[in-house]
Amino acid sequence: MVELDKKDRQLLQALQTNARLSNSALAEAVSLSDTPCLRRIKNLQSNGVILGYHAALNPKALGWSVLVYAFIRLTENSAQAASQFEAHVEALPQVLSCSVISGSYDYLLEIIAEDLERYEYFLKHRLATFAPIAAMESTIVLKQTFTRRSLPI
Repeated sequence: MVELDKKDRQLLQALQTNARLSNSALAEAVSLSDTPCLRRIKNLQSNGVILGYHAALNPKALGWSVLVYAFIRLTENSAQAASQFEAHVEALPQVLSCSVISGSYDYLLEIIAEDLERYEYFLKHRLATFAPIAAMESTIVLKQTFTRRSLPI
């Protein structure tokens, strides 16, 4: 864990709100001059606090209307099977996130699809082709009330 002071937290909050701020605008927003602001940002990047900068896209505007959470159980609970599965799903662009979970399943996948027919195709021809999968259970999101990508700082 990286120690953050008040200015670091203010910088992170400002960047989470608008990562396109220029260094000058960012420095002004947190009451710093340009050089110390840039130095702090570079330090936060080199310490792995800031992982990157991304545009938030509207999935529906791009034709992705189905969001699915898929629970996956593997045939064996070994490091090799887990590593192979993780590499398999990481290569699938429809898989937005992959989490190791506790309980009766091993993984929770967040998957996006254009429609239910294409999700079914993805499930049968891309995901289920991986032999070490013992069981899958899908939960279709009917309505997503909000998505929060900002961390509480």
